[in-house]
Amino acid sequence: MRTTFQVGADSRHDEGKGASRRLRRAGKVPAILYGGHGAPQSVVLDHQQLLTLIDNERFYSSIISLNLDSQPQPAIVRDVQLHPARNAVVHVDLQRVTENEPLKIRLPIHFKGAAQSPGVKTQGGIVHHLIQDVEISCLPEQLPEYLELDLSAMNLNDTLTLADIALPPGVTLPQLRHGNAPVVTVHAPRVVEVETEAATAAAGAAAGAPGAGAGAAGAAAPAGAAGAAAGGTGAAGGAAKKEEARKEEGSRKDEGKGAASKKDKK
Repeated sequence: MRTTFQVGADSRHDEGKGASRRLRRAGKVPAILYGGHGAPQSVVLDHQQLLTLIDNERFYSSIISLNLDSQPQPAIVRDVQLHPARNAVVHVDLQRVTENEPLKIRLPIHFKGAAQSPGVKTQGGIVHHLIQDVEISCLPEQLPEYLELDLSAMNLNDTLTLADIALPPGVTLPQLRHGNAPVVTVHAPRVVEVETEAATAAAGAAAGAPGAGAGAAGAAAPAGAAGAAAGGTGAAGGAAKKEEARKEEGSRKDEGKGAASKKDKK
């Protein structure tokens, strides 16, 4: 049975949240080992070693050798719980592997040939991945590191499904029993449609602008003319009033001179 990683582990005898907190403060990670033909067992892993492994894709899709109390035990990683705010591993779930019993594990899908496909290279399409990994079933000795899907023959609007994935000998996809789900498609970029709509709206606004300007000018012209006429009427009325006042003043002066002349004659 091929193993990829060596992970040190110790049996754990104290249980509870308080004991788990003490382990984490000491640089350890609580874990559980289950499956196979044995009872679930609490174990302790080294936190620093885990930090160097969890970023490796193969750590989750390979059989590891768990050196539990110096005794090797093949296992696979079922779950890794991380702290929500810190770069820390909180808990790990491990499953025992038995050599002659099939195991189920999720493997990543590696996509190749996308840049050479006609749909991308000459037809302007983009690749959309619908599924990134899938569960497989096989014997431990037949476990591959990943599955591969070739996109080099895809045209625009083509779709590849689970049945198109090339499977190594002895490897099956249990999910195919429930339907042949799509895995990857090549479609036209949606941003082109958005740009076309924006250009149409801009053209419509530009076409309506001259009419709006003419309407504004037309509305301004009558208003200006009316204002000018009103101003002219006001000026003529002011001049007429001044002339009338001047005549009344002259008339009063003439009356005054006539009264003075009568007194002199008397």
